[in-house]
Amino acid sequence: MTTNGKLVHLKIRRQDGPSSDSYVEEFEVPYRPSMNIISALMEIRKNPVNKDGKETSPVQWESVCLEEVCGACSILVNGKPRQACSTLIDSLEQPIHLAPLKTFSCERDLIVNRKQMFDALMKVKAWIDIDGTHDLGPGPRLAEEDRQWAYELSKCMTCGLCFEACPNVNDRSTFIGPAPLSQVRLFNTHPTGKMQASKRLESIMIEGGITSCGNSGNCAEVCPKEIPLTHSIAAMNKSTTAYSFKRFFVK
Repeated sequence: MTTNGKLVHLKIRRQDGPSSDSYVEEFEVPYRPSMNIISALMEIRKNPVNKDGKETSPVQWESVCLEEVCGACSILVNGKPRQACSTLIDSLEQPIHLAPLKTFSCERDLIVNRKQMFDALMKVKAWIDIDGTHDLGPGPRLAEEDRQWAYELSKCMTCGLCFEACPNVNDRSTFIGPAPLSQVRLFNTHPTGKMQASKRLESIMIEGGITSCGNSGNCAEVCPKEIPLTHSIAAMNKSTTAYSFKRFFVK
């Protein structure tokens, strides 16, 4: 149902495949109060007709939770990295320009391949090893003071927006990105995760690690979960410095 016949004007950068040239296609969809970007894309999927009245293929995008938890629907909205599910039409200037994230390779339309980010998380061992042979019972407890800030770091949903905003993440740099550095801090704080703390620190002390961060602060500005990424990076600078001295003097 429209409101006084109001329409939403979208200009979407599309791409038919990884090796295809990109192009812009315009659409107009019925407006509804409290409408978000995903709602507009669903309207196009229901009726894939562009602004010129020509039938076209439905726009492809990713989404899972629709409540800013999964991180899958990251795109550029009017040039800014945003989550499509939590970006409301009423807050945007029209026409609304939608495009895939530029940091990652485009698979099709608004879908990108985030392998670069997940490879970086594997590189820093962003997990806690367990053998899985038997129930270990409840894990060790964190001090409440540590739990409060560690919980904030655990909100990371690997959306990739910090990668998109970071000027040091590009095809000319080996920088692993802000989120993996923050995850090192998170897992090295965990009582069980500390068993591999040295391996994680060493993984961010090589080329492309902590020293490749330019401290622009863009990552914290765009994080939809408001994770204190710059604080984590500062803490990792301190930890790697202390570890390097310890490694030098303690053989």
